[in-house]
Amino acid sequence: MNPEPLLRRSLLAALLAAGVMTAVAADKAKAPDKDDEDDEKAYKDGKWEVLFDGKDTSKWRGFKAEKFPEKGWVVESGTLRHEAGKGGGDLVSKESYGDFELRFDWKVAPGANSGVMYRVTEDHAASYETGPEYQVLDDAKHGDGKNPKTSSAALYALIACNAEKALRPVGEWNKARIVVKGGRVEHWLNKKKVVEYAWGGPETKALIAASKFKDMPGFAKNGSGHIVLQDHGDDVWFRKIKIRRY
Repeated sequence: MNPEPLLRRSLLAALLAAGVMTAVAADKAKAPDKDDEDDEKAYKDGKWEVLFDGKDTSKWRGFKAEKFPEKGWVVESGTLRHEAGKGGGDLVSKESYGDFELRFDWKVAPGANSGVMYRVTEDHAASYETGPEYQVLDDAKHGDGKNPKTSSAALYALIACNAEKALRPVGEWNKARIVVKGGRVEHWLNKKKVVEYAWGGPETKALIAASKFKDMPGFAKNGSGHIVLQDHGDDVWFRKIKIRRY
């Protein structure tokens, strides 16, 4: 029996299978994200405000500043990047928000640390003195990742994420949501709700009283405030930043 025809058929079958798998993978890669689909529908109703569209930084300025920082923060390939070691300070949304839903994608460099704070006011020396923080972190290589209360998506230094947390590897994009509505606050990571607490509730107040924030009289007291992207000195990227008011 001549094995060559059988070998050719096997090779052809393998090539066809590989082609099918490649096509399926390509289709998956092209498939729209459900969150993005929902957002696009909402945009048509005028519910969402785009804070960063990949190009325009006009919705942002420096903390306690009138303009966008001249260094540290740059637009890069459709992202808003903080460059490690180049300063710039925290970025602050020009508008203030009370009840809202904020959506954004984020990724960090190995070992990097940043955060997103909310209901921040500028009547204290630093953003973290008034605004609670959604932690943005490389859990594996940064020291804060060893403590669940200071790891990614946690309510920084106060509440750890639940078992639903699924962080993507460093260098890949994570999808985040912060929802503040009717006295309840939620942190979401990659479509899973990972933190929930009551704004100003007795349990929350007890956690604050036992934390590093106990001597900060303005912490988590404001009914509205700015969104802040933190300059922690490391490389971090944000994209698709949008918000809607409730």
